[in-house]
Amino acid sequence: MSSTTLDAPERPVADSPLPLRYQLRRRLLGRPRTAREKMWAWLGPALVAVIGGILRFWDLGRPHQLIFDETYYVKEGWSLVQYGIERQQNIFGTQTDNLFTMGSPQIYGSQADFVVHPPFGKWVIGFFEWIFGINSSFGWRVGVALAGTIAIYLIGRCAWHLFRSPLLATLASILLCFEGAAFVMSRVSILDGLVMFWPLAAFAALLADRDRSRRILADKVAAAREAAVPVSSLGPWLGWRPWRWVAAVCLGLGMATKWSDGFYLAIFGLMTVWWDLGARRTAGARNWIAGTFLKDALPAMVKLVGVSVLTYLLCWIGWFRSDDGYNRTWALANPANKDSGFSPDSSLFAWLPDSLRSLWQYHTEMYNSAKSITASHPYMSNPWSWILQTRPTSFFYESPGKDAGCTVDQCSKAITSLGNPLIWWFGAIALVICIFYWLFGRDWRAGAIVGGVAAGWLPWFSYQDRTIFTFYSVVFVPYIVLACVFVLGLILGAPDASARRVRAGRIAVGTFTVLTVALFVFFWPIWTAQVIPYTHWQARMWLPSWI
Repeated sequence: MSSTTLDAPERPVADSPLPLRYQLRRRLLGRPRTAREKMWAWLGPALVAVIGGILRFWDLGRPHQLIFDETYYVKEGWSLVQYGIERQQNIFGTQTDNLFTMGSPQIYGSQADFVVHPPFGKWVIGFFEWIFGINSSFGWRVGVALAGTIAIYLIGRCAWHLFRSPLLATLASILLCFEGAAFVMSRVSILDGLVMFWPLAAFAALLADRDRSRRILADKVAAAREAAVPVSSLGPWLGWRPWRWVAAVCLGLGMATKWSDGFYLAIFGLMTVWWDLGARRTAGARNWIAGTFLKDALPAMVKLVGVSVLTYLLCWIGWFRSDDGYNRTWALANPANKDSGFSPDSSLFAWLPDSLRSLWQYHTEMYNSAKSITASHPYMSNPWSWILQTRPTSFFYESPGKDAGCTVDQCSKAITSLGNPLIWWFGAIALVICIFYWLFGRDWRAGAIVGGVAAGWLPWFSYQDRTIFTFYSVVFVPYIVLACVFVLGLILGAPDASARRVRAGRIAVGTFTVLTVALFVFFWPIWTAQVIPYTHWQARMWLPSWI
């Protein structure tokens, strides 16, 4: 990437007067960037993240009531803080929500509750409840809002590593800042905003690892050749690769929030090894396939899978330390003494500690329960519709009277998880273009973006009978944004384009950005529970399926 436009993917440089080290770096990483470009690649996304944070934290505690699935996660988070496990409630229905909202925490019984999601996301929510108090609706939501704000900065870093353009890095942060689904999910204390955050953090870490490992590869190969030292046909060892450890921890935390992030572990694991394969081949390793397998793939599997699983298990520390967690003593009543395949009471797994066999049984029940959620819901949607946001989820809706700020005969007050239509509708086209560039142009950047969308979207097609919602698509919002940025970079034109072509590209991209922000302003009232005339709410329901 240049500072303004989309470069072609890296290609070997022939007959260069540069030293071998810099020739290899250019082959593996493209044109080196200036200090000014690097500064703005940090500063641009950071400034946008500050703006995004102001928007997300402004009046975050309103409405002061539990909305949609907050009724589960906010209360479960507080239970984890108090008891280390989720406990059953001894009061049910709206009464328990009202008591909790008024700061009365005595809603829990003495029995462990059965839940279908791992605990880490609820620990995050509960931690901030502990800081601000359970009667603070700001405290319920601040952890998720903080993650949503940091995500704005992270996507800018991802775009910098992908495109090497401070302009496009800042543009990516702008688009995520003003994307409606990401915005709403940053202001509602349910798990999916965190489910989006952790794979994005892992993606940024793996992109940083790609750059770092390629610099190391170039330097080691160049040093060996210049010193006339024999180089292994497999290529050199690339070190401990600390960014991969960071990615593994992030993916483990994501899976400990919701299991669906496990698909990112699979896709990103394959992706990072594929990058290594191309790097060793470009650097001239004779046995680059074997080198990648032995020196990259096997260590990557140990790091990514092993550290992710360990991180996941550590997030269950409250359950492990308890005596009364759900299924905590299941193994004692079900000794592993019979042949039952891969179930936790199989004799094949008698060597496992009782605590792990009990946790395995708990997970089996969690999966079966989650899979069996098939009850009809007025806002359930098919995954095919997510890419166009044709059935957003209504999280909250009231018709306030004049005593609540309504100045006309009929008003609306709503929170709807509607994505910014311009980003999603343009993103659907951009995704097709990315698939084309990946398959036919062998553009690794397009492939990485497609992989991010695939990991968050495609698995849901196997659960079309389950009750699922469009807001689940927030997990792949960052990669839809990056697909938009990829195509907007193409629209800006090549670095050597004519002045007229560059001017036209800048006008088109500038117009797109302005319209994105304008739509954010337009839909702001139905994303933040503003009291507006009912006719204004209707004007924002562009499609009948949005109602």
